[in-house]
Amino acid sequence: MFRQIITTAIFFCISFAASAETISEFTSGMEKKEGFYNIYLDHDNGVVYLEVDRYDEDFIYKVSLPGALGSNDVALDRGQLGGTKLVYFGRVGQKVFMHQKNTRYIATSDNPRERMAATNAFAPSIVWGFKAVATGDNGASLINMTEMMLSDQHGSAAKIKRNNQGDFSLNESRSFVNFDKVKTFPMNTELESTVTFMGNNPGNFVRSVAANPNIITLKQRISFVELPDDNYQTRAFHPAMSFNATRVTDYGTAIDQPIEQRYISRHRLVKKDPTAARSEAVKPIVYYIDSGAPEAIRNALRDGVQWWNQAFEAAGFINGFRAEIMPEGMDPDDVRYNVVNWVHRSTRGWSYGASVKDPRTGEIIKGHVTLGSLRSRQDFMIANAVTGPYADGKSTDESIELVLARTRQLGAHEVGHTLGFAH
Repeated sequence: MFRQIITTAIFFCISFAASAETISEFTSGMEKKEGFYNIYLDHDNGVVYLEVDRYDEDFIYKVSLPGALGSNDVALDRGQLGGTKLVYFGRVGQKVFMHQKNTRYIATSDNPRERMAATNAFAPSIVWGFKAVATGDNGASLINMTEMMLSDQHGSAAKIKRNNQGDFSLNESRSFVNFDKVKTFPMNTELESTVTFMGNNPGNFVRSVAANPNIITLKQRISFVELPDDNYQTRAFHPAMSFNATRVTDYGTAIDQPIEQRYISRHRLVKKDPTAARSEAVKPIVYYIDSGAPEAIRNALRDGVQWWNQAFEAAGFINGFRAEIMPEGMDPDDVRYNVVNWVHRSTRGWSYGASVKDPRTGEIIKGHVTLGSLRSRQDFMIANAVTGPYADGKSTDESIELVLARTRQLGAHEVGHTLGFAH
């Protein structure tokens, strides 16, 4: 009897393996895009598949909003970045899970049991679970990303509620994949969708900007980003440095050392000749200005951002930093490019200097600036109020020059945040 059970089980496993489709068979006729993670687009059924060929390998998971609400008070802006998460794919049977590591609590030690004690003491998270719909010869799994893409990964509904603007929930029947914005690059994979939220008690801020205040449609992007190599050297934080810091609680530190370890946030900038007082950089830091800004504005932004090269020159880097207008054909979604975005809102709002960082070390992978366009109009009105240009037929040239001067300052200021500097 026991032998019969074993024989039946073996036959079942062989039959299952024989009937399971390979990735090439399953994706026949689909559009394939190769990059950091290979993706397959099933245009007929509105589905996106991702090929997981690396398990237990850490990468960055981040969510952003390419298409926004437009209200400064609700703070769902175009280009807004969510938090950075360190994740990896793991497979159990026919399921693939996306695990989020808890990077706030660690133990730096040569003793694996000491490291494991810290890892097991603080809860990780399972971000999502997928069924492997096909497998590859190399052990790869093909997973359907569509359900995750059509969920509220940015927490937009919760943000609307926190700002007392109504109770909204995602409506999947009015949400879909943006196939033309599903892309994969050598260092990152971008999965964009249109997500629609339904509500029946919208607040005044929502009413002032949404086409239909009961129906809010946003664009959401999921980003998978490759981690940098291990050649980056962390630099300890000190309050006198005026840098932002990445903080971790390290239970592996000596008893006479602080348990909280802080590292400054900075780009990786290395001299070609490390022995020279002044040297060119191996890879300069380059920021690209949104070509969607008016010509005078984007030129002012470029000039203001370029001021940072003076600081890097003083630090010994020859042409270690530069600012350029974003050229045609460049994709600002590509994580290899630092960008300065020109963003419209219904009212004047804050500008921000954000970044994609390695949560383990604080290394800045991509600088991401958001500049509110209405600041320029506000500056223009302030200048007019001071100079009174309309009396006796005076021109507004002085007011315009003030706007451009303030734009140069604003560009330099916000890029400074993305370089790691605090106020």
